[in-house]
Amino acid sequence: MSILVQFVAGLVFGFGLVIAGMSDPAKVLNFLDLAAIPTGGWDPSLVFVMAGAIAVTFIGFKLVLRQAQPIFGGKFHLPSATEIDARIIAGPAIFGIGWGLAGFCPGPAFTALTTGGSAALMFVAAMLLGMAGARWLASRPPALTPATSRG
Repeated sequence: MSILVQFVAGLVFGFGLVIAGMSDPAKVLNFLDLAAIPTGGWDPSLVFVMAGAIAVTFIGFKLVLRQAQPIFGGKFHLPSATEIDARIIAGPAIFGIGWGLAGFCPGPAFTALTTGGSAALMFVAAMLLGMAGARWLASRPPALTPATSRG
């Protein structure tokens, strides 16, 4: 049952991305091109998509977290880290740069694969390679610190 619910949730999410135009990199890049505001070439329509997503998520989290545990799981897996470190800054920065360069983020890239576009295929391949590289870097033991001088 859990897998069916996950499949339906993913399907609804994918359809929402396609309907909102998020799977079209040109639409996303037109939204991100703030320099086009003075010329009237900026596409603000994704602001409404983002505002709707934030509203649904806000209400959804409030309702779901009232439960003692998830319906299909033993416990909620919420982030526990509260410190901001280099990884928490570098990750979103790389994500934003990639989104701005390609016009895709992970979910829309997967939905764009259904169109057979080579740009989506190249993006997903590069994304998976980057994820594998990040896992490899995270699994490495920490670098040795240089020995302190002994006086």
